[in-house]
Amino acid sequence: MNMNSSNWIARGVIALGISTAPFLAHGQDSSAGRWSLGVTGGTLGVGPELAFRASPYLGARANAGFLTISRDEEVDDISYDGDLNLNSFGVMLDWYPTGDGLRISVGARANNNEVELVGAPTTNVTIGGTTYSPAQVGTLVGTVTTDDFAPALTIGYGGTLAKGFTLGAEIGVLWQGKPTIDNLRATGPLAGTNQFQADIEREQQRIEDEVSDYDLWPILQLAFLYRF
Repeated sequence: MNMNSSNWIARGVIALGISTAPFLAHGQDSSAGRWSLGVTGGTLGVGPELAFRASPYLGARANAGFLTISRDEEVDDISYDGDLNLNSFGVMLDWYPTGDGLRISVGARANNNEVELVGAPTTNVTIGGTTYSPAQVGTLVGTVTTDDFAPALTIGYGGTLAKGFTLGAEIGVLWQGKPTIDNLRATGPLAGTNQFQADIEREQQRIEDEVSDYDLWPILQLAFLYRF
């Protein structure tokens, strides 16, 4: 299953970053305070961000991201309606090596991201090597989850848009662990039989194989903040 739902977000983040870059002044507004509050958006979702610049070289940020993206995916000729629910929050420690806007950040997130899958075949399908009719299968339901704790590493830059207002961008990676599917199940009349349960377990493994590459989740975020 190809869950490239984040691609359109990533392209939007890159395009917005390129289009706004000419308006960014270098460095930070020295007349503003150490705290910043605003909104961040991108492949981690959209949500609030609070930042603190302790010194020209060190800072910290806390933020959260929420977003739901829906799209259809196909595994073994079964079409699934997939809802990608982005839901995470975390803290990043920022190091500014030049004392300016460039930063390298490490941190971690409480990661509740998941994909809810619903598949209702309309023709005969093969599950775990056995062919079943739509009436025998009914509806397939499952949830793809990742690790609850996810370390993160990013590199970014922030600059002044206007007095007190800053725009930041960062790119990096979130280590969220190998995705697994919880409790893939069906509603059809054969759902409780031993043969069907064995085939469902094989189908579950095939779905997990399809999403195994998503143990690393790309981070592409923009943040619009006000310093006070």
